[in-house]
Amino acid sequence: MNYEFFIAKRIIKAKQYKSSVSATIIKIAIAAIAIGIVMMMVAIATGMGLQKTIQEKVSTFNGHIQISTFDNNDSEVSLLPVDPNQEFYPNFTQVEGIKHIQAVATKAGIIRTEKTFEGVLVKGVGADYDWTSFEDFLKEGRLPNVTEKRENKEVLISRYLARRLEFKLGDTFKALFLKENTSEIPNERTFEIVGIYESGFQKFDENVLFADIRHIQRMNRWKNGEIGNFEVFLDDFETIQQKDDEIYSVIPPNLDTQSVISKFPFIFEWISLFDVNIFLIIGIIIIVGGINMITALLVLILDRTPMIGILKSLGSNNWSIRKIFLYNATYLIAIGLVVGNVLGIGLIWAQRTFGFLKFPNPEQYHTAIIPTHIELWHIIALNIGTLVLCVLMLILPSYIITKITPVKAIKFQ
Repeated sequence: MNYEFFIAKRIIKAKQYKSSVSATIIKIAIAAIAIGIVMMMVAIATGMGLQKTIQEKVSTFNGHIQISTFDNNDSEVSLLPVDPNQEFYPNFTQVEGIKHIQAVATKAGIIRTEKTFEGVLVKGVGADYDWTSFEDFLKEGRLPNVTEKRENKEVLISRYLARRLEFKLGDTFKALFLKENTSEIPNERTFEIVGIYESGFQKFDENVLFADIRHIQRMNRWKNGEIGNFEVFLDDFETIQQKDDEIYSVIPPNLDTQSVISKFPFIFEWISLFDVNIFLIIGIIIIVGGINMITALLVLILDRTPMIGILKSLGSNNWSIRKIFLYNATYLIAIGLVVGNVLGIGLIWAQRTFGFLKFPNPEQYHTAIIPTHIELWHIIALNIGTLVLCVLMLILPSYIITKITPVKAIKFQ
């Protein structure tokens, strides 16, 4: 009926609320929806941001998928060499979705000074190494030049190791590397620090040092440019399990693959728990917001009891009157969503731009600044889901309208 929609439009306006109590409760309900959507957006943005940051950092040091001999998979160092002359290297065209492949090798060593010593894991890299991600980690100096025809002494060391060993930019030091026959005199190499990095990931910062791969090749007496393993980077991290299987199916049978997820399961199992926390927070906030809207709806019905009686006396059925109040409640929820989206998106943008919120214990979360990441479809789904669930929660309370009789309602006035 046309008059029903006319009445619905009129009661939406705040000036129509005769009771200051009902107006206050409705404002509180709108504020609860707005605050709730802000909290949900922040929970999603920080949870996904932290997941993405940790994924990127672990992948920067190891690649998304490693290709090596079967003996090398469970070892941090390169035990047996791999022939670099492979059909998939340097251009991996057999599988779609591969962004880059690079050859590396690792070897354990010891750096000793007059005061102390530290065990290190020297990662040998070559001209094909992608330093893009390390540009954000670089704190002092520059990246080592590994493209020259002859091996050089330049290394990139972590700020953690530099502090422990009291090194600074430009210092030279000697490192010892054991041979296969431990009774032989260890290999000794002299390096020069040309760059200092800090990733914030303690597991890697405390021992990983980057140098020219030719040092490791020479110490291990590898021939024909043999390497320790290949690191493969994907366009989409979410496809890592699928691509791991596809890559394994096209490489030679003497080689094996290992995804970064299977190599560091404890890390990825930990960050997967963030999803549970996010859904738990969203569920609690939607319930709280729904309860606030139920309270506002009941107060509005109580405030409009005489109007309900008049509509019933004019011939309106219960469902048509319930729809009036549900339309009004939906409008109020929409107002809260609009306000919450403006505040939430603004807060996430400010944190992403200025990074004013920081972790009190960055070592635990492997980053100092709280990262944020949220997709457009997350925002859309969050708004639609909140609106639909809150409205559904209001259907049952609106049933109270059916208990109101015209005589008692008009007498109530």
